[in-house]
Amino acid sequence: MHHRLDDTTDMRLLEEADAPALFALVDGNRAHLRAWLPWVDANHTAAHSLAFIRAVREAEASQRGFSLGLWHRGDLAGVVGFHPPSWANRHVSLGYWLGEGFQGRGLMTRACAALTDHAFDTWRLNRVEIAAAVGNARSRAVPERLGFQLEGVRRQAEWLYDHFVDHATYAMLAEDWRRGR
Repeated sequence: MHHRLDDTTDMRLLEEADAPALFALVDGNRAHLRAWLPWVDANHTAAHSLAFIRAVREAEASQRGFSLGLWHRGDLAGVVGFHPPSWANRHVSLGYWLGEGFQGRGLMTRACAALTDHAFDTWRLNRVEIAAAVGNARSRAVPERLGFQLEGVRRQAEWLYDHFVDHATYAMLAEDWRRGR
């Protein structure tokens, strides 16, 4: 999958050759990412990034979701993708992260809009969910800008190194997405 968002930004499936760039992005944003993501400390080398890429490529091949690199002006800016869909219930959850220097440009909002289109138009799903830590204002702004509905807060939904964080859960239904577009 490859999708051009605009003249300077596109997203595509991560390839093994992207492992050094992915690791460099994580390593250069370690403190920024660690505030909200539980896997940062376990990513110590490009080999860890390579293992992640292999796992998400395998998931994509078996229709258990996928992860795309988000590239801006030729630089890897972040990752966005689908967690394993519930095909029987026709819903999927969307996850993402962005390097700190790439924030504030609307990149992730456009990427999530394109993936929401994909979920509804290509996969014919009925529901897309996005969960973000309650205190993560930038991550929460993405579904809010896209018109997702806040459905509630899951208390202590994630263990983040030494404490639990609550997650705000947002959802979009296919009929509401089509009506809003």
